[in-house]
Amino acid sequence: MSTEEQSPFITLSPSAAKRVAWLAEQEGNPGLMLRITVSGGGCSGFQYGFSFDSTVNDDDLTFATDGTSAVIDQMSLDLLNGSEIDFVEDLMGSSFRITNPNATASCGCGTSFAI
Repeated sequence: MSTEEQSPFITLSPSAAKRVAWLAEQEGNPGLMLRITVSGGGCSGFQYGFSFDSTVNDDDLTFATDGTSAVIDQMSLDLLNGSEIDFVEDLMGSSFRITNPNATASCGCGTSFAI
């Protein structure tokens, strides 16, 4: 399943799209997509995961910003629907961050959440 630029389900900020493109280029494969997953664990119950992938599975949804693609499986989408993926750089370092409107709580590091 595929969507147009700026999916209504998940959005990838221009900053995140730029960083994904740069990282994929560093890997020597500019066609890589950012895969976003949710798994059980972390200090709040669920934990975000990020990796690169070149494969789209049957239950995946893809979305793109500025020519950069990301992919998410249907189960993870159910927990992240309406979220924005951003890339931030601050005094604490640089990282991808998810603003998840479904989360009722999250840990201080921003990598786990509760629903």
